[in-house]
Amino acid sequence: MRDNDSATEKRRIALSLAFLGTLVFSFTFPATVLALRGLDPMLIGVGRAALAAVPAAGALLWVRAKRPDGWTGTVIVGLGVVVGFPVLSTLALAEGASAAHGAVVIGLLPAVTAIMATLRAGERPPAAFWVAAGSGAACVTLFTLVQGGGGFTSADLLFVGALVLGGISYAEGGRMARTMPAWQVICWALVLFTPLTVPVTAWLLATTHPSWTAESLTGFAYVSFFSMLLGFFAWYAGLARAGIARGGQVQLAQPLLTLGWAALFLGEGLDAQTGLAALAVLGCVAWTQRARGRGERPRNPSEEPARV
Repeated sequence: MRDNDSATEKRRIALSLAFLGTLVFSFTFPATVLALRGLDPMLIGVGRAALAAVPAAGALLWVRAKRPDGWTGTVIVGLGVVVGFPVLSTLALAEGASAAHGAVVIGLLPAVTAIMATLRAGERPPAAFWVAAGSGAACVTLFTLVQGGGGFTSADLLFVGALVLGGISYAEGGRMARTMPAWQVICWALVLFTPLTVPVTAWLLATTHPSWTAESLTGFAYVSFFSMLLGFFAWYAGLARAGIARGGQVQLAQPLLTLGWAALFLGEGLDAQTGLAALAVLGCVAWTQRARGRGERPRNPSEEPARV
């Protein structure tokens, strides 16, 4: 009985960590829109990583963190969530896409993460998983075509790129967090990419003439310290402890949360088309997670999560 209670408590903690990460990420698009009211999109996309690298490096030095055994995983994480997702999603919002529109497209992120985890782990989920993932992709495609007047906009293509890179990095980061402290996964990725992010940020600061208004400063600070750093502490810990597929289910709430924040803080109206698309994507991703969970192999004991 005690073993069951202990397992239940561990599962609750794992899912709570995943939800905390999801809650932090749900503010990212609205915060980015605020930052764009004074800052260049490339400065936001790259600069947030350069700024977040300062506390990340300090934390690693403070605990004298051991370097990762190999750098391949760290490079994958960095290319996705340090550079790729921030830059592409910010450029998409700068193209005129609303935070609500982005929330619907990025709503497929849990499904993409599960697909990448499947490919990375060499698992073979049931056919229902692929049918559900394809249905979700079809919903997003139809939504973007309707809103784009029969074609894809440049913002949609940027969001899709961010979606793919984010899914790859989420899965890889969750895998790495099974064998090293979860918070160190993002910290090492941020530090590894400083030779790129710091010089580019310095150049953009000197050439883009940023306007540091209250809105732009608040938005930039949020995406730098919360979206780029602290959110991943909880998110990767949750994925490692709950399992990437199971923990990813929590992110089903992110599109709906983002829609709410966009309406509350940005005054973006929620039309019926966007609301229905968000619910359709939510249903499809929930379907993929259930199908994925049924085909999930038992975790190798050697891959139990490291301490947070």
